[in-house]
Amino acid sequence: MRCPFCGNVDTQVKDSRPAEDNVAIRRRRFCPACGGRFTTYERVQLRDLVVVKSSGRREDFDRAKLERSIRIAMQKRPLEPERVDQMISGIVRRLESMGDTDVPSKVIGEIVMETLARIDTVSYVRFASVYKNFQAADDFDKFVSELRPGTVGE
Repeated sequence: MRCPFCGNVDTQVKDSRPAEDNVAIRRRRFCPACGGRFTTYERVQLRDLVVVKSSGRREDFDRAKLERSIRIAMQKRPLEPERVDQMISGIVRRLESMGDTDVPSKVIGEIVMETLARIDTVSYVRFASVYKNFQAADDFDKFVSELRPGTVGE
């Protein structure tokens, strides 16, 4: 593994342990050239996924991009980081087990929204506001009113 500080390719593993509910391995590494310490994660990848955007453009699936968007929606919410990591791993496993390497971005968004709705309503609304491209306060109001029991159809 290349050192992120000096670029040396001869780094040493100092400690390895399971992470993210045993779906990843966390490795603490040390660079003898510069003395830098850093952490890497190793995960099983069942297949290479390709995201098909609504415009038809295709790009490689990026777990870090998914994680960033979810963490932004969950910012300042009372959820343990381990729980968030488990949720992200579950979403990725679900996408990988769908059977197709091409995954429409809409499917990814729907799976994330479905998962967030079960875990934290505020994060769900935050993610939905970006995913559904809310333009005005009325969009929020309509969406939130659909979440409230007994208000649909009034």
